[in-house]
Amino acid sequence: MNMNFEELAKERRSAINFIEGVEITDGDLTKIFELTKLSPSCFNLQHAHYVVVRDKELKEKVREAAFGQYKVHTASAVILVFGDKKAYEKVESIYFGMKMLKMIDEYEYEDIIKQVKGLYEGKGTRFQEDEAVRNASLSAMSFMYAAQHYGWETCPMIGFDEAAMKATLNAPENLVPVLMITIGKGDESKIRKRGYRKPVAEFVKYETF
Repeated sequence: MNMNFEELAKERRSAINFIEGVEITDGDLTKIFELTKLSPSCFNLQHAHYVVVRDKELKEKVREAAFGQYKVHTASAVILVFGDKKAYEKVESIYFGMKMLKMIDEYEYEDIIKQVKGLYEGKGTRFQEDEAVRNASLSAMSFMYAAQHYGWETCPMIGFDEAAMKATLNAPENLVPVLMITIGKGDESKIRKRGYRKPVAEFVKYETF
């Protein structure tokens, strides 16, 4: 599906339900994630982590943690988006390759590490969790646009029990559940007209409030 960004933004909307039984392959998902990985993140720390659930039995367990929502059942896959509270601890490995390729020198490498650890450790655990959510959310939006680009509909969802979801997926402590995204082929009989959108002047101010 070749659309420019204006068309893509106008076309994408949250799917109400999906056509049951449509499979999404590893290849389909890899194409989407190849675009998703280009999302911005603070200091390029890439806080987002994704868990793809397609197994029917596990999908039903995810559905239980999502209070039985039907679209989880009909979706081709359920994507759990997590944010890493400890992403900053991997700063050395992220920038090491740049140093080896001489994109940055030793001084710049050490300075970036100092800045990142100073920021995240200095601001504490609340900031680390906020950053995990902020940056994973940026990535999740990119995922949904990328999915739409390749002809897949999505729906972002926050209606789930976080503790139950982490337990179901054996998620480590450092990962914060941010969003659940259902993905599949939208049921055309369940499409609603787009809801009311505020005029730009209602949510944009120039210079000051």
